[in-house]
Amino acid sequence: MFGLGKSKSHRELQPLELKSMLADGSALLIDVREPDEFAAGHIAGAVNIPLSIFSPRNVPDAAGRTVVLQCAGGKRSGMALDRCAQAQAAIDTHLGGGIGAWKNAGLPIVSGK
Repeated sequence: MFGLGKSKSHRELQPLELKSMLADGSALLIDVREPDEFAAGHIAGAVNIPLSIFSPRNVPDAAGRTVVLQCAGGKRSGMALDRCAQAQAAIDTHLGGGIGAWKNAGLPIVSGK
């Protein structure tokens, strides 16, 4: 869609869906925000791979889990998903609304690395 950094091939999760997947170990969460944003507050268990250096090749082995990308509001994770599609990587899922939606749902964040 225009200006949102997402395409029809992007699968969006809602915060409670992601929370459940993280709790049962079925998701690997990749936070594509920059390191200072990540340190200021992130979802527990997230791996930081900033969009500025993001490549599907840099994503750790998901060991059968669904790789979910996340940013502040959904735009940068959508851009990262576009890179995954161009590289024909099997990564097509992100957190709709990003960490902002997560916080608005009343879910916790942690700070630091």
